[in-house]
Amino acid sequence: MDERVEAKAPSNFLERIIEDDLAAGRVPNNTIVTRFPPEPNGYLHIGHIKSIALNFGLAEKYGGRCHLRYDDTNPEKEELEYIESIKRDIHWLGFDWGEHEYYASDYYGQLHQIAVRLIKEGLAFVDELSAEELKESRGTLTEAGTNSPYRDRPIEENLALFEEMRQGKHPEGSMILRAKIDMASPNMNLRDPTLYRIKFAHHVRTGDTWCIYPMYDFTHPISDAIEDITHSICTLEFEDHRPAYDWATEIDGIDHAPRQYEFARLNINYMVMSKRRLLNLVRLGIVDGWDDPRMPTISGIRRRGYSPESMLDFVARIGVAKSESVVDFSLLEFCVREDLNKRAKRLMVVLDPIKLIIDNYPEGQVEYFEAVDNPEDPDSPTHQIAFTRELYIEAEDFSEHPPKGYHRLYIGNEVRLKYAYYVTPTSVEKDGEGNIVAIHCSYDPESRGGTTADERRVRGTSHWVSASEGVDIEVHLYDKLFSSEYPGEATGDYLDDLNPDSLVIIPNAKAEAEIKNTAVGDYLQFIRNGYFCLDSKYAAEGKQVYNRTVTLRDSWARMKQKMGI
Repeated sequence: MDERVEAKAPSNFLERIIEDDLAAGRVPNNTIVTRFPPEPNGYLHIGHIKSIALNFGLAEKYGGRCHLRYDDTNPEKEELEYIESIKRDIHWLGFDWGEHEYYASDYYGQLHQIAVRLIKEGLAFVDELSAEELKESRGTLTEAGTNSPYRDRPIEENLALFEEMRQGKHPEGSMILRAKIDMASPNMNLRDPTLYRIKFAHHVRTGDTWCIYPMYDFTHPISDAIEDITHSICTLEFEDHRPAYDWATEIDGIDHAPRQYEFARLNINYMVMSKRRLLNLVRLGIVDGWDDPRMPTISGIRRRGYSPESMLDFVARIGVAKSESVVDFSLLEFCVREDLNKRAKRLMVVLDPIKLIIDNYPEGQVEYFEAVDNPEDPDSPTHQIAFTRELYIEAEDFSEHPPKGYHRLYIGNEVRLKYAYYVTPTSVEKDGEGNIVAIHCSYDPESRGGTTADERRVRGTSHWVSASEGVDIEVHLYDKLFSSEYPGEATGDYLDDLNPDSLVIIPNAKAEAEIKNTAVGDYLQFIRNGYFCLDSKYAAEGKQVYNRTVTLRDSWARMKQKMGI
């Protein structure tokens, strides 16, 4: 056994199974082989991260390998775009399958030969029941099914009809190939399951070579056997399919019999994980494609600014279990904040700007203050921030009639401008409608750097951007796509729970000039406003648009809520 295995005790039931199998000599060549088998009919989502991390992680821990195998048995819904996106997502998470990239379609020839052999052995037959008749004949969970009237066709007739199906001589839905197992089985998946159906659809890899396609429950276990998979790990909805999996791997001529194990999939409140529903959001134009930052797809969270490290931490915290549960969205955001806090570059950006004029500061003067990129990193570099007479601050940082407990700017109250000076508001300018358009203040020249000789204390600190030296940027504030914890639970339609405020666009935010030195893939913290990143899609078009990844915990916001203001 690998020394790494002995050094660390198993942390979940799958690791215990693997270690027992290794100790008992049940693993061929003592090599663990897992696989991640996505269907290329959409983009991967956060739920897939758990499976990716589990399969690749187990293979890595036990010195084995993990295969990437596409389940491309449904040609009508599969596209090359999805195949390529899946590869990008797995690589982004830090995993690689090396030379072990496979497709179920690689085995179409072998699967067809096995199907023919089953017919010759009297273990499969061509059925002509309609879909409605087939459903009725299957019985119920408490009543046995009934044999198809075509179940006892002569073997030669079955062989001839199956060949005609392969040659495209029969229309879709007119015939299927079924296994002969047991129509009285308590497990519905063993009641003569379908092995092949007719599909006149162009396949993304095999083109028009085939017009009959194998079913998942037939293809998947045989593909596992061909690839010498030792532990076929899937989610709990496939638990009832395990007897069909075992039946397929015990067909004569299948030399290797992998075992299937199930774990609970990842469910997160305020999200939908169904590919069908996600595709519907794209087709209806509710979101900006599969990679919209509000989507739970891996490409979406990458564009939003989530880091792969935070996602792997998230699934590690959840753990691997046998029972289904729903994870709170706040845990996901907690993991993102925890990680970005360690790696994000701090910048000053004002989202809702109002002008602050320092009346006693020299006109035309520009001085610079040094700012640490990330105070959490002892080796962090620094950058320079320009300071001038006219600045922008957040509108919420000034109050004409401050409530109790308000420690930011108001007339007569001294506060610190981060990195710079102490200032005290003296008056305001208003427009014709009574809205404040500028705040006048004075500054203490002796407080440069945010301290004074007399060490007087101020309780408020505001961030700022120079009006003349800063730059304009567009900011997209993203929030949950759904406002309900369980979308669709109340009405039956998840679209009824769309959050109308899931995207707020700020066209003219003010940012310090250092933001021009950031690039796609950089993690940023806009001081006091949250974590942000440069949008990759807009950047490709030459636009500077910054996406909010996640908010900061705001003590003042909590206080305002508590005070009811």
